[in-house]
Amino acid sequence: MRISTVEQMRALDKRAIEVYGIEDKLLMENAAHALYFVILKALGNIKGRKFVAFAGPGNNGGDAITLSRKLHSNGAYVKIYLMSSPEKYKGAAKMNYEIAKRIGIQMENFDGDNALVRMSVENADAIIDGILGTGISRNVEGKYAEAIKIINESAKLVFSVDIPSGINGNTGKVMGTAVRADYTATFGLPKIGNVLYPGFEYCGELYVSHISFPPENYEDDNINVFINEPIPLSPRKKDGHKGSFGDALFVAGAGNYYGAPYFSALSFLKAGGGYSRLATAKSVVPFIGTQGREIVFHPLPETDAKSISYTAKEEILKIAKNVDIVILGPGTSLHERTQKLIEELIGEIEKPIIIDGDGLTALSHNTSILKERKYPTALTPHPGEMSRLTGKSINEILNNRIEVARNFAIEYNVILVLKGAHTQIAMPDGRIYINMTGNSGMATAGSGDVLTGTIAAMYGLGLDFEESVRMGVFVHGLAGDLAAQRKGEDGITARDIMEFLPEATKLLRDEYENVKDRYDINVV
Repeated sequence: MRISTVEQMRALDKRAIEVYGIEDKLLMENAAHALYFVILKALGNIKGRKFVAFAGPGNNGGDAITLSRKLHSNGAYVKIYLMSSPEKYKGAAKMNYEIAKRIGIQMENFDGDNALVRMSVENADAIIDGILGTGISRNVEGKYAEAIKIINESAKLVFSVDIPSGINGNTGKVMGTAVRADYTATFGLPKIGNVLYPGFEYCGELYVSHISFPPENYEDDNINVFINEPIPLSPRKKDGHKGSFGDALFVAGAGNYYGAPYFSALSFLKAGGGYSRLATAKSVVPFIGTQGREIVFHPLPETDAKSISYTAKEEILKIAKNVDIVILGPGTSLHERTQKLIEELIGEIEKPIIIDGDGLTALSHNTSILKERKYPTALTPHPGEMSRLTGKSINEILNNRIEVARNFAIEYNVILVLKGAHTQIAMPDGRIYINMTGNSGMATAGSGDVLTGTIAAMYGLGLDFEESVRMGVFVHGLAGDLAAQRKGEDGITARDIMEFLPEATKLLRDEYENVKDRYDINVV
């Protein structure tokens, strides 16, 4: 499913009206109809229920008024609070306001927080939030903030029109304050602010309605942000051997950094990969070997700090010639000569590579080497590592994740995985995939190392490099969700995520459609 910006959705609305002749009155009617069915699904019965609707000055308010009319016509009691003068309504919003007035729906101007408003809300079964739309660009203040406060303090069921009021439609950012909805129906396509955190959390249960757009209206190549839907895995070869499922080399680890190489190399096997090689400092091998007996070790010369020595370069390049994919950086340390080694390996390894952890720090000293690579490259930074790669502040990255990731991927011709809640996967051609699997319990040491191994495993299972990155992120998050389902999100460790990788992969093979539907956005 595609995800649009606010500006792209405005263009789609305009095209629907001007090219297809779908009048704004019909679009507003369909939007209200969609949210009506979400309410019907949630409550089961409308007749006799009491609703309070807060209607803003634009089309968002018009949608809320149109919805109120539908509720009224089906036997509900509705009271509408108008957030501004009804004289500001135009077109379809004005028409629906006039209809609501003629049929006797109770409407009052909202002039601020007072006892009568709170009493109305207290007596309601549910609240309709149509205060502000997707296009807000400054913090919510004044009576709009007061209305949001009343809604959030009411503990009533809340249904938001398009997006919870106060959420920025392009970033998901809370603009000072925002409605915490239980259900949100968004229209045409989901907006980025519906899908990125914290906006996604504020939406509650999210639905989308295409409001009678023909499919070609939103099948637009310029709308190039997508939900990261799972990709079916090919059946495992019945007569396969370990080489049939990928041969991966992990250049990872150093003294006191045992977890990163262990989790990355073993996760490759747990996610379905065949042959996992770990090239690491020789003194590290005994510590990891007792736990990761399935891993094939390549002990390397080491520095006095027990990190991989620069002198190991030729040996690593020799091993790399005989594998399918190379992972650089998990736990290799910040030792100066080791960092120099990783930097040069990035430029010289003639195989697909994944760069993570300390490898990203090495890369940050000379990102231009990426432009010289002739083979596929994936980077898996968290926001702090992305800050080092770009020179941008973490806040700047968090406030504009999509464009920061996209611009970097395009400039350096790489696949960039910007980790976090609803991880973004940026492709070199400008496409972005937003991943819906995963949970807060996965914010734990070693989780990213499990991810690198999982991506490499997907490549070993026969997906192309781009698909491998997308599926690695999806499967990693699914394994985390399975771990949380069994154990709760508190206390999940990287080992827990890794141990659920086989079950996650099996679930995708056995119940692909169910898994796909679970992580898609509901259509109404």
